[in-house]
Amino acid sequence: MTGNKNGKSMGQLKKMAPQERARYLAYQDPSKEVSDAMALSQKRIHEEKVLRNRVKGERMPVEDKDEMDKHDKLIGQLKAAEARNRIRVMRLRYQGMKAHEVKHLIACQPTSLKALRLEALVPPGIETSNPGDTLDKLQRARVEKILEDETGIATNRKLD
Repeated sequence: MTGNKNGKSMGQLKKMAPQERARYLAYQDPSKEVSDAMALSQKRIHEEKVLRNRVKGERMPVEDKDEMDKHDKLIGQLKAAEARNRIRVMRLRYQGMKAHEVKHLIACQPTSLKALRLEALVPPGIETSNPGDTLDKLQRARVEKILEDETGIATNRKLD
């Protein structure tokens, strides 16, 4: 008894390697159980599409549209924040790799003098230190008083 069109019996099919058997059976007609299951799933998909089209056709109340607009705006803001974060992370990774490469170039110089020259010309990292405001409140007030003094009374100087 043959199990398919080409005359291979079920015993011969079982002896084949799984890949060979799969290739061989790929061109066979599916069994009745498989055909029925495929038809049933196609029917469910069609019913779901019809149901979704009906829901889209219905009018939404105004409140729901406002809520949806707010929701869409929030989603847009979240996506923008995620994109900014990805860009920031990529920039930091790039700067780190660049600094590592420059340090490696400096370390590979044949003499220490050449290494110092290269380090002076090409710093290993970007200078990100911002000293900020080094003055305390009292010093800041004094500086502002001197800057605002147009007659020179605060410094006992004459301005000509």
